[in-house]
Amino acid sequence: MMASTFQENCISVINGAPSKAVFFLFDLLDNFLCIVFRFLDQVMEEKLESCQCNNPQETAEFSGYEFLQDHQHLSETLYRRRNVFREAGFLRFARKLPEITKKIEKPKKVPREVANRWSDCGCKNCVSWTNSDKLNVIVKQPSVSPDLLMSNKPIESVIFIHGILASSSYWTNTVFKYLPETTEKTNYRFFAVDLLGFGDSPKPRDCRYTLKEHVEMVEKSVILPYNLTSFHVVAHSMGSIVAVALAAKFSGSVKSVALVAPPYFGDKEGASCDALDVIAEKKLWPPTSFFSAMMVWYEHIARGVCFIVCKHHRTWEKIIKIITWRSKVPMAVTELTKHTHQSSWHSMHNVLCGGAKFTDKHLESLINSGVKISVVHGDKDAAVPIDCLWNMKAKFPEVEVEVIAGTDHSSVIMSRKEVFVANLVSLWASSGKKQN
Repeated sequence: MMASTFQENCISVINGAPSKAVFFLFDLLDNFLCIVFRFLDQVMEEKLESCQCNNPQETAEFSGYEFLQDHQHLSETLYRRRNVFREAGFLRFARKLPEITKKIEKPKKVPREVANRWSDCGCKNCVSWTNSDKLNVIVKQPSVSPDLLMSNKPIESVIFIHGILASSSYWTNTVFKYLPETTEKTNYRFFAVDLLGFGDSPKPRDCRYTLKEHVEMVEKSVILPYNLTSFHVVAHSMGSIVAVALAAKFSGSVKSVALVAPPYFGDKEGASCDALDVIAEKKLWPPTSFFSAMMVWYEHIARGVCFIVCKHHRTWEKIIKIITWRSKVPMAVTELTKHTHQSSWHSMHNVLCGGAKFTDKHLESLINSGVKISVVHGDKDAAVPIDCLWNMKAKFPEVEVEVIAGTDHSSVIMSRKEVFVANLVSLWASSGKKQN
């Protein structure tokens, strides 16, 4: 008991004055990098793209805020992030950059992929998505055998949606190995998608990665092409917000929704900003919280990290192979770099934070339609506090919840794959009678 109290006191001290000092310096660094990236964008691309350092409703200095026509789908956290230097007007110099860079003699540039910014990786794998306008979807279908064809059992379709900074491999390399192709009464067909901006899916630079755009892409890439008139949805973390929105849009077709560690903050005034304070609280410990705060609060620091890690992922992969003496890089590492700053930054804000103001409406729609909703959460989850689960349960008693002792944001699935799959199959079997 004394050891636990001592540890808590140490964490409290670390997250006190030192935390404020570090994030004060980050405020300064982010403003400095804003000027650097604006300058480099103008020189490298002869195009000054807007950032969210100013409230777009209060400035007209750049034309990059035309997306405000669809402002209801954007999160106010994009431009309401507190920064002492920005509020003090330290960005006035950046406003003069267009005039300054016009006077610089620019070298002739070799034609390059239009899809990617200069700070994004342009390797063959990273731009392969330009050949498609749909999401990358991994499909696992029942084996075609005489017995299966003669069974006349209905086919149940299930869509799996991953969380932030992940991809379809989060499911295909783990729980897909345990999913049954067929049971006594049902044949199954599984779809694992790479969300817009992640994995091998398109990463358009002119996209704001709103919740609406994510849902529309899943519809375009899975529901319409495969003519799904009845299906189940399974999702993890940020993917839960997309899953609930997708299910609500097709509440007459969806049969069940299984959520793992869903961020939930209630539909109230300032819900998006509340979400930002919870999922990215400014503190130094634990390290995961510190990294989340750095990547979510600071647009240009986050872009710098993506430039170092994602643009140069091939170099890091070679180094990891040398250090680990392995011929292949762990999938978790490769998937971590399969995004751009544009896709990760806007998805974090417009889905994780901005989605908070839509979740209640979507859950109400599903419950009114009689859709079965099951939620699993780990009691040691530091990424999405377990309070999110209890708040959802208090607001929507119809939601079935289960707390898994001793598990965190990832191990709630990874440490119990077979049990997790068994529970899913039980949920699918007990929900609805719609068939596709």
